[in-house]
Amino acid sequence: METVPHAVDPNRAAQHGSVVMRLLDELFPLVEGFYVDLHKNPELSHSEQRTASGVAEWLTQTGYEVHTGVGGTGVVGVLRNGPGPTVMLRADMDALPLEERTGLPYASTARAVDDDGAEVPVMHACGHDAHTACLVGAADLLSETRQEWSGTVMIVAQPAEEMLDGARAMLDDGLFDRFGRPDVILAQHLGPQPAGLISHRAGVIMGAARSYRVRVYGEGGHASAPHTTVDPVLIAANIVTRLQSVVSREVSPGETAVLTVGRIQAGTKANIIPDEAVLEINTRALNEAVIAQLEEAVGRIVRAEAAASGATREPEIESFQAVGVTRNDPASTQAVSAAHLAYFGEDYVIHLPDPSTASEDFGCFGLPDDPQPIPYVFWFVGATPHDVWEAAPGDTPYEKMAHVPGPHSPFFAPAREPALRAGLAAITVAALSYLGSDERSTAAPLGAPTTERTPADTPTTAPPPVAAAGVPVAPPEGEALPTGLSAPPPVDAPVGGAFPGPPPEERGEPFPGPPPVDTPVGGAFPGPPPGDAPEPSAPRPGHGERTSASGPDSPAPVTRPSEPPAHEGGNDAYDSAFLASSWDDPSEEHPAHATHDADMRAVMNAQDDEWRSEKAEESTQSADMAAYLDDDPRQDPPPLQTPPSGPAFSGPPPRGGAHDAPPPQGPDDDRPDPDYRL
Repeated sequence: METVPHAVDPNRAAQHGSVVMRLLDELFPLVEGFYVDLHKNPELSHSEQRTASGVAEWLTQTGYEVHTGVGGTGVVGVLRNGPGPTVMLRADMDALPLEERTGLPYASTARAVDDDGAEVPVMHACGHDAHTACLVGAADLLSETRQEWSGTVMIVAQPAEEMLDGARAMLDDGLFDRFGRPDVILAQHLGPQPAGLISHRAGVIMGAARSYRVRVYGEGGHASAPHTTVDPVLIAANIVTRLQSVVSREVSPGETAVLTVGRIQAGTKANIIPDEAVLEINTRALNEAVIAQLEEAVGRIVRAEAAASGATREPEIESFQAVGVTRNDPASTQAVSAAHLAYFGEDYVIHLPDPSTASEDFGCFGLPDDPQPIPYVFWFVGATPHDVWEAAPGDTPYEKMAHVPGPHSPFFAPAREPALRAGLAAITVAALSYLGSDERSTAAPLGAPTTERTPADTPTTAPPPVAAAGVPVAPPEGEALPTGLSAPPPVDAPVGGAFPGPPPEERGEPFPGPPPVDTPVGGAFPGPPPGDAPEPSAPRPGHGERTSASGPDSPAPVTRPSEPPAHEGGNDAYDSAFLASSWDDPSEEHPAHATHDADMRAVMNAQDDEWRSEKAEESTQSADMAAYLDDDPRQDPPPLQTPPSGPAFSGPPPRGGAHDAPPPQGPDDDRPDPDYRL
């Protein structure tokens, strides 16, 4: 295996991330709008033309070298910025044939024709819309802050992940031969954990999967004379029953295995015994040996049941989907998780003790069969709204995750703003953990001019641009603000940033301390205070129009935050305050362990206060999004229905204390109906 590329010190990566993320408040409304647009207009696997067009246009306007039609509808963007490693960031674009039942104001009502020629509803029920929006947002942030890093960024928007063949199609189309072989590959996926929680696991994080199509043959006839037939329905039923014994009686109890018959189809009429029956079978395991064992058992049982029923023709068994395990490189996972821990804080980053039996084709990009595979890191970003998480039955994270709508559920409705902000920060900081420098940055500070793009250059698939929520950078003393910009905040107020980052190793002037926890601050989740929200009809900058008070000759100095406490190994399992089943009394005071911890508490409390207030005004993003949705000519979304209580993802019992802030008590703009509860 090739040497794992050097990762910078996690505190340095977090510092680079903190500087880059100061642009997030300006960019976020555009990313949020792009996400809503994608959610309302989902596309099935291998049909992602509209989505791919939006990605390509965004990357083009951001300065990337863009290539489309890679592996079908895949998009590749390359940004070269001096010497350094090549870091590939990947997201998937396709949606599922599922009817959305979230009741969201931007719920999908799309329909499409599938590969079998049937018209089906289409929904982004697996978070690929969020993955894609975070991908282009991170690409934009990195392009606008090239002074903070050196190397090459390779953006890959992949088609057909749900078919488990999109990654292979891009590789077969010469992905690495045409655009270069990356040194490390990074990707993320929304999960059912509380919104904003980052979950890592070294080694196997997702399982291998195989799917089989089985056709058994009989001899049809009239239902009144079954003795003259060989009934394929009975053969199929016996196969289904017998397969249930494979995991319980053939696989070792120490192994993990899943075998599911997901489809069975036969006949056209009650009084006709058909000639054949079709089954589709899915198997999953955490290693190839068990996958091979399951495959052998499926073939043996299918053939034996057909013979036992007297079938005169051998059954047909076709393997039509196959993907291996997703195995994170341990050294790369340690580097990325350390950067996330330094940036987000220990309450927002955990290490998963067990892998998921869900599957991904992302691992194909790592070339697992190559003599020199490419290291990669894949992590989860929590998406469950905090009020939904708190209302879910159960006293432990394990129990709650079994009762919240997760991926592939028609009720899967991520907490839009927290999940998007966390996802944007996570993939950007991960990239900077390789692209950043261990040396102190001597580049022009934030606020230096950037290339502007006019509203006419805005990607066509994104909604009308909305007002930025960021706070402008203060100009040097004695210089006036540009026309149209308000005065900057006092120097002791934290400014911008998705999640205020931790300090570098070198000590310097500390970041100004955070305000009291009940004071909203710019940064992680909320926009400006409700009272400062502009009217929806106010002028709005186009995508890429950067507002800054600093000119080329008047750079504003970057102040470094204070040193955070050292973290010993991070959080194991679910030993995180963020996953606690109950919440601390908000009246209790908790000392700030670091600047980013205090800022996050203030942000969460500010968000909770806004959610709980029945008369609170909408934030800038909410107001602009409401205006955008009001203008949409689509028909009303489907009525809200009661969500299921079936399992989503599993997890182990938790350890640890409670969270530092109370849960939200009312619906946000992602929960239009207050009766949406589990």
